Amino acid sequence: MGNRHRLSEIDNCNMNKIISFLIIVFSILPVFAGTYSLKSYDNFDRNSLSGNNSEKILFILDYSNSMTELLENKTKYELMVDTIRKIIPSINPSVMVGLRVYGHKMGFTPIDACKASTLAVPLQSNNAGNILSGVEKYRPSGMTPITYSLKQAVLRDFIGFKGDKRIVLLTDGGENCDESPCEYVMNLIKLRKDIHIDVIAFNIKDREDLEQLKCTALVTSGKFYNPTTSAELIRSFNQSLSKEKRVEAKILP
Repeated sequence: MGNRHRLSEIDNCNMNKIISFLIIVFSILPVFAGTYSLKSYDNFDRNSLSGNNSEKILFILDYSNSMTELLENKTKYELMVDTIRKIIPSINPSVMVGLRVYGHKMGFTPIDACKASTLAVPLQSNNAGNILSGVEKYRPSGMTPITYSLKQAVLRDFIGFKGDKRIVLLTDGGENCDESPCEYVMNLIKLRKDIHIDVIAFNIKDREDLEQLKCTALVTSGKFYNPTTSAELIRSFNQSLSKEKRVEAKILP
């Protein structure tokens, strides 16, 4: 009987210890659980916002054959590359920047030449080095598929990115692939309000080409520039990248 009584006391003692331990554990668990879930939510929230609130700029640059023409003892292509070298380092690293080029190859047929548009550097932040390498990778040789390049940017390059997106389009001539960039963007803004196009019409004098390009910019609430010198070209890029207020364009019936 003595042994049984002693075992019963031991069992009761152990049970009390177990109950006390469980009480402590269950009282602490909510604290840890709350702390863990809070940190997880904070991390998720920051990650989900990353890239969506950042500014997004896609450069679409002209590599058509006419960019080999001389201006100020340099080709227009060289002046363009020199300008990009100067303005890219000044862009905030948090801004998502990409590069599309067009006219950099002829192809076997005019149809091929009019589809010569390549995403050279996809949009991302801290992208200055890749942009600088990308602009020097190609050489002017082909035609001027502006509208096709804009379509590729809208339908491909901007997929998955939320918020406003800006295109900075440089060209030294008008569309020559039997399309109209003005007509395209007039249809685009009926469906999309998140894309703005700044047009830099470099050393263009043809009135019809200028009207088409000016329409492409203004219809999308973008800016239009018509620089004729290297100094004006740099100024145009700098003003395009500035935080000036944009005026919303409206199409009247």
